[in-house]
Amino acid sequence: MVIESDIKSQTRAERSTLGHSVLARKYRPATFDDLVGQEGMVRTVANSFETRRIPQAWILTGVRGIGKTTTARILARALNYELADGSVKEPTIQMPIRGVHCDAIIDARHDDVVEMDAASNTGIADVRRIIDSVRYAPVTARYKVYIIDEVHMLSESAFNAFLKTLEEPPEHAKFVFATTEIRKVPVTILSRCQRFDMRRVDSDVLMQHLADIAQKERVQTDGEALRLIARTAEGSVRDALSLLDQAIAYAAGTIRGADVRQMLSLPDHTQIIELFTALVQGNTCAAFQGFRSQYEMGADPVSVLVGVAEFVNLVTRVKILPTAANKLILNEIERDRARDFSTALSIRVLMRLWQMLVKGISEVQSARRPDAATEMVLARVAYVANLPTPDELVRALQALGFPLGR
Repeated sequence: MVIESDIKSQTRAERSTLGHSVLARKYRPATFDDLVGQEGMVRTVANSFETRRIPQAWILTGVRGIGKTTTARILARALNYELADGSVKEPTIQMPIRGVHCDAIIDARHDDVVEMDAASNTGIADVRRIIDSVRYAPVTARYKVYIIDEVHMLSESAFNAFLKTLEEPPEHAKFVFATTEIRKVPVTILSRCQRFDMRRVDSDVLMQHLADIAQKERVQTDGEALRLIARTAEGSVRDALSLLDQAIAYAAGTIRGADVRQMLSLPDHTQIIELFTALVQGNTCAAFQGFRSQYEMGADPVSVLVGVAEFVNLVTRVKILPTAANKLILNEIERDRARDFSTALSIRVLMRLWQMLVKGISEVQSARRPDAATEMVLARVAYVANLPTPDELVRALQALGFPLGR
């Protein structure tokens, strides 16, 4: 019989033989070179290691699925990187092969690398156990590394207990904190850490990353499918890989854009642009027909309005910064129509459309009949879209000879 301790002692390669490994775990970065879209952070860490100006604590912040816990483990591995021949004597970010401690650290089972989830260990007693163990030297590694995930969940007393230890930790101890809510972490803690804001991965970079993984998995995809997944993931690598995993199972073959749209109940971008066109022309009938066509195909009403709002945002960005139309994440139709509308529509009209759509999205989210609520929002937007803005109305009245005094 296989007991729990036996399973924990297995390496990731051994575990993969027990069943399917999800893409988010299978392609989890193991070195700094593997991190996607975090070049600034990697450069800072590399320079600090090279100059031996290594801080006693780091705090990593960013959206979900951006790689905070993974980066913390890579830091722990770099701090303790050693080879069996003893050729590596100091911390390094250059880790071309697995070292003595690497497998255990990557699998979260190393005695000197302690991981704690602050979401379920919030009290001072949990922190006290860490503080009491900090003073003891590492068993086999160069440093004892404490990784605390979702650190913002710690109680006020737990944070206070950490202060002295963070201020003057032993030479052999390092701390890595991870959080999605940096504003909830006390300033007294932040001031004792080197902070890294891990940014969302650019959609074009994420799309290329997905294409590389699909190729490694020998899965055929089209560009539209990867665009939809990258957009839906909103800069989160883990979310993107989870969606790709789901799409592979859903399509059971070549993954096409239509498969991803149906899987996620997403509207078709070409139909979204047609719906936007009907709205700016004030054509309520065409807007209703366009929405109903998408709704009957399974598109979520909120997703339809969000799609229109995103296109308004795209047109606005292209109007202000024309090079925004060159992004790989956009298909040719979106690129061309965004340029056309950016020339035809004023910023005032675009701002009005945006405000009405944002308000409409919240209304539809709370409505008992989302489809009916969406139609009412579309009717309101179509009616107002081609009305003159206040300054245009003033100029028109002045041109007609109406006196407009204060």
